[in-house]
Amino acid sequence: MMDLLDDYLTGVRAHGALFCTTVSTPPWGLRFTEPAPLTLAAMLRGHAWIVPTEGDPVELRQGDIALIRTDLPYSVADHPASFPQVLVDGDDRCTLTADPAAPGRTWRQTGRTITTDDHPTDLLVTAGYRGGGDLCAPLLRTLPAFTVVHPEQGLASLLGLITDEADSDKPGQQVVLDRFLDLLLVRTLRSWFDRPDASPPTGYRALADPDIGHVLCRIHEEPARPWTVASLAGEAGMSRTTFARRFTALVGQPPLAYLTGWRMALAADQLRKPQATVAAVARAVGYTDGFAFSAAFKRLRGISPSAHRSETLPQPRDLPTTPPVG
Repeated sequence: MMDLLDDYLTGVRAHGALFCTTVSTPPWGLRFTEPAPLTLAAMLRGHAWIVPTEGDPVELRQGDIALIRTDLPYSVADHPASFPQVLVDGDDRCTLTADPAAPGRTWRQTGRTITTDDHPTDLLVTAGYRGGGDLCAPLLRTLPAFTVVHPEQGLASLLGLITDEADSDKPGQQVVLDRFLDLLLVRTLRSWFDRPDASPPTGYRALADPDIGHVLCRIHEEPARPWTVASLAGEAGMSRTTFARRFTALVGQPPLAYLTGWRMALAADQLRKPQATVAAVARAVGYTDGFAFSAAFKRLRGISPSAHRSETLPQPRDLPTTPPVG
């Protein structure tokens, strides 16, 4: 059975995440100059601060996990005033900088691990998530710029596994840590959305209702099916009137409005693929009439499918002329 969180995180995976056995004893600092749309930061040992471009510093205690959603540069450091010795760019490349506060200090970079020679005491792990496209947008819109989740039993156990793996330096470490971070991201999002003061994506809390949750899963399983209010009500075992009222109350949208919104999110994501055509995408999300699809897409997105496709596909000048090294 499909799951809303699964769908929102389609294509969102940690690949080559940045690991910092951070940075020894204080002072230390990392500067993220071109942040990913979503970054996960886990303070496995020690203590840190997230220092945004705008707003107050955010404290990270040992065991805390931060979800960071901003396009403005920010730093993570042992103290808000500490100088960043590592710059992380938009490709997650790390550049070591001179530290005027500790000119004799030696920093080393091994792959994506940044450390010093002076008996590290702090351990920070970060992963930038740049995938997901339009399917991830509803989830990202619900998150504050900086979200801190404190450790709970399940998360603490997972953090222990990540700490052991980060300390082991064994073959396959990058793959293992990437998968652990994918799992940590899902568990952290669930912990955040379970909070009464959180605002989860549309329909997320409705999953707890067995009837409406089942209908939501069916919509996500077969978005192209010619659903009607009557057929969706049949899935829930309710009358049309009762179903429509209950669905709207729990989800915040009428059934067909939710269906159309999800279809357009799928379509927007598929239109990013070079081999896709507008007609094929229309059929894939349940429209046999291309004009009806284009009208619905423009009504919800403010742009035609063709224009969206032209804007999101890489232009020839943007494509690499030589294969990447490494």
